[in-house]
Amino acid sequence: MKTLSENVSFGGVQGVHSHASTACNCDMTFGLYLPPEAQSGPVPLLWFLSGLTCTHENAMTKAGAQAFASEVGVAVVFPDTSPRGDGVPDADDFAMGQGAGFYVDATKGKWAKHFKMWSYVTDELPALLAENFPLDMDRQAITGHSMGGHGALTIAMNLPDRFRSVSAFAPMANTLDSDWGKPQLTAYLGEDREKRRKHDASVLVEERGFRGPMLIDQGTDDQFLDLLKPEALASAIARRRQPATFRMQKGYDHSYFFVSSFIDDHMALHAEALWA
Repeated sequence: MKTLSENVSFGGVQGVHSHASTACNCDMTFGLYLPPEAQSGPVPLLWFLSGLTCTHENAMTKAGAQAFASEVGVAVVFPDTSPRGDGVPDADDFAMGQGAGFYVDATKGKWAKHFKMWSYVTDELPALLAENFPLDMDRQAITGHSMGGHGALTIAMNLPDRFRSVSAFAPMANTLDSDWGKPQLTAYLGEDREKRRKHDASVLVEERGFRGPMLIDQGTDDQFLDLLKPEALASAIARRRQPATFRMQKGYDHSYFFVSSFIDDHMALHAEALWA
């Protein structure tokens, strides 16, 4: 692992690190914010998964998570959204290829060798973090934006014993039936709809649910509402009677202005669960 940069932020340290990834067969980069408390012992960890076209840098520099993380003594990790490099397949469509890993382990075609973001985020990167940083891996929570919201919800519900809380900003909520999900996951995983069910947040809420706190924020003026399908997720929450807070935020769009406006609410939810 290489440390690419470290900057003091709100008394803690915002680092950027790279390493050779076995899961993705390429070098991967991630950001990690360590609050001041990390100087004296392990701290809880919040995952922030980013959306289409993003790198580790977008949420790290735009979401505004460090201030609250410093106050509550929680580390925040910002993984990349896909494998990258000259030998990694890409596509002309920004919703496929580099920047669009969808947090799945691809099994089909040219994607299968590198696009293992599920294994990277759930296995390889957690092990690397535990080995190299003062983190309490028994206290983890997860959030994300757009494609990352899809990733946060689906990972949390597939690994319910790992995460104490989950939240999402404008998540891709119905990947089985949306143009943001169906074409991409079919290319990555194949035509078998059953193999894609565990990567659909609305399906998982209704079939499995989540026993910890859950918060979803969605802007009413989001330019991608028809692709995100928040109504599918809200309906699934209601059908299961899943304890959750689902908020339609009037006038907000899909940008990081939206994310940064409500990041403190999400951080507070996770901090309470992590320190309980």
